[in-house]
Amino acid sequence: MLSKNQSKLLRALAQKKYRKQHQQYLVQGEKNILELLDAGLKVVHLFATTEFLSAHSAKLAGVTCTETDSDSLSKVSTLVSNNAAIAIVPFPESAEVDTSGIVLALDGVSDPGNLGTIIRLADWYGLNQVVVSEDCADHLNPKVISATMGSFVRIDVVRCDLPEFLASYSGDIYGAYLNGENVHGTAFCACGVLVMGSESHGIREPVGQFINTPITIPAFGVAESLNVAMATGIILDNMKRQN
Repeated sequence: MLSKNQSKLLRALAQKKYRKQHQQYLVQGEKNILELLDAGLKVVHLFATTEFLSAHSAKLAGVTCTETDSDSLSKVSTLVSNNAAIAIVPFPESAEVDTSGIVLALDGVSDPGNLGTIIRLADWYGLNQVVVSEDCADHLNPKVISATMGSFVRIDVVRCDLPEFLASYSGDIYGAYLNGENVHGTAFCACGVLVMGSESHGIREPVGQFINTPITIPAFGVAESLNVAMATGIILDNMKRQN
């Protein structure tokens, strides 16, 4: 069963300051836990129901596990419904920006659900990383991890001074705007940076000054804008279709 100290730690790791203090984060729910185990990433401690432990015992060799009941898990979980398992996982190692292919960069995307969905999109389109500005949502936020649907194990998130990175990049830098070159007619390079801004603020000037190819998704209706994750998927599809 969960001890008081274990419950306290699990609740604390839902908050950024305690994740940073402990250098640990939460992975919750059966699908994400199984992705974590299949990827061979280190698990500090797994809390799970008898059913989960029995069903996946072959994957749990060497993992420190505590058996508990579904009600106890639900009480310490940040998810609306989580009655299978919660893992405490150490922070991933820092990664460098890989400029050998398409670099997806996010400027000020603060919504955890959007960030998680974009990480999942990056995984779908065969990228290995997402570069985020320093004020983007915390990629280890439980809501972000949940929204990735397991893709967090395959995608490195590199947090950096985005204007500084773009200033040092010598290739094509595409930026999503309401007014720009139609993505259906853009000749995308196999290597380049795609910058996406938040839906509310778009790409901000400190980043926008480095964009040399403004692009847009043509509208056929009257909606004012697209959700940033949806727009990212559409543009990545156009880029990957050519390369």
